Amino acid sequence: MRQIDLGRTGIKVSELCLGTMTWGSQNTEAEGHAQMDLALERGVNFWDTAEMYPVNPVTRETAGRTEAIIGSWFAKHGGRDRVVLATKICGGNQPAVRDGALPTAASFRQAVEDSLRRLQTDWIDLYQIHWPARTHYHFRNNWDFDPRVNERVKIEALMIDLLQESAKLIAEGKIRALALSNETVWGTAKWLSLAERHGLPRVASVQNEYSLLCRQFDTDWSELSVMEDLPLMAFSPLACGILSGKYQGDVTPQGSRRSLNAALGGRMGPRTLPAAQAYLDIASRHGLDPCQMAIAFCQSRPFQTIPIVGATSVAQLANNLVTIRLSDEVLAEIAAAHRAHPQPY
Repeated sequence: MRQIDLGRTGIKVSELCLGTMTWGSQNTEAEGHAQMDLALERGVNFWDTAEMYPVNPVTRETAGRTEAIIGSWFAKHGGRDRVVLATKICGGNQPAVRDGALPTAASFRQAVEDSLRRLQTDWIDLYQIHWPARTHYHFRNNWDFDPRVNERVKIEALMIDLLQESAKLIAEGKIRALALSNETVWGTAKWLSLAERHGLPRVASVQNEYSLLCRQFDTDWSELSVMEDLPLMAFSPLACGILSGKYQGDVTPQGSRRSLNAALGGRMGPRTLPAAQAYLDIASRHGLDPCQMAIAFCQSRPFQTIPIVGATSVAQLANNLVTIRLSDEVLAEIAAAHRAHPQPY
């Protein structure tokens, strides 16, 4: 597994990141531990989690359980310095965490302290703001996104408060770098400009959805990513399993994510499975595993992309951690399929 630079942080990470959001709901603690064992065995030292995990569903009772499973692995195995660990603070409006309150400097610090305790570690390498504390176009909100309700003065004041608190936490050695998740181009540019103006920590990366079926990052975000050395941590590179082909024929395998979330977070619509089939056909024609092809596509982009690879079984994870490089012919066919099936959800 190649090790690459994480933007301008000076931190080296594996070219794939281990996703953990099913541990504690769809996966037991033992299964989570087995996945961490396999990840390190394969050279995947970059792991991502969040204070609200697990998902499917997110509840008050389970929030924090995924971090606790990672913490119990560290307690059992040690070797914290072998892992680059990323986690996230909720951006507000999530009832399962702090009753949905928007973040403040005080709750930002408390969230870090709580994550450190659950993770059984003294530091977090990459601390991400899970989504902006304002309306945004992620999670299918693009269909009726209205930015006019956002108040610029309040947004900038909150950003400065969180940047200032992150500077203190970095100075204390509790976090190494600050990052974003589910952010917009304007929002990220504002984080960067405020940090530069006030001499505060520069955000290091962004974690947004990206896959063959979800290509919002390809235009303005792509330019910002390249010009500002902001890597994309691509979540759902398999579109919640759609690109594996397991839902073709509109089926719902027992124990799959769709069995718990029928719409897959708004991803299942009338154009979704036909679009997926176009990519499955490309993989079949070229003798490629469709999951490996989908992940390799993310890595082929002109902006630095680190796919976050999660699974509900060790076998799935083992398959998805096989890295391949796509031929020019395959990439050309993918480009043609994208033109034929743009924005299926």
